[in-house]
Amino acid sequence: MTQPTETETIWVTQEAYDRLKQELEHLAGHVRADITAKIASAREEGDLKENGGYHAAREEQGKTEARIRQLEEMLRRAEVGDKPADDGVVGNGMIVTIRFTGDPDPEQFLLGSRELLSMDTSVDIDVYSPSSPLGAAVLGKKKGDSVSYEAPNGKAITVEIVDTKPF
Repeated sequence: MTQPTETETIWVTQEAYDRLKQELEHLAGHVRADITAKIASAREEGDLKENGGYHAAREEQGKTEARIRQLEEMLRRAEVGDKPADDGVVGNGMIVTIRFTGDPDPEQFLLGSRELLSMDTSVDIDVYSPSSPLGAAVLGKKKGDSVSYEAPNGKAITVEIVDTKPF
């Protein structure tokens, strides 16, 4: 799976964008205030070295602040688009089924952003960025097309697009 780079655009539907924004507002508002109150309350108990409530609240604060920063960065880089058309053309937000040359078993992946998966937690599928070697190779292609791309190890790999459908 490809990790997005610092400047890479993340393609999301309006629904996913709104959900991410709502999560950010919840964390930055209610959750942050609740954690601050827990820390203040634990401080009033005295010795912080052996204060489990204080340490738990500080750990929760660290995780929450990290998620807030992650959400802010994703929303900054987000490109909102419509759900892809079911026209057989590979694009962002599509589940793509491919078959590697010499391998009879097809494989599926989502072309787009990992955040699209968080809308449906029942789906367990790899996610590839459109700027990854495989993602860039299949982008804009159709069912039945064969494409080659260069893997990170320098090896040329050929895949056939077996199917494509909107996520």
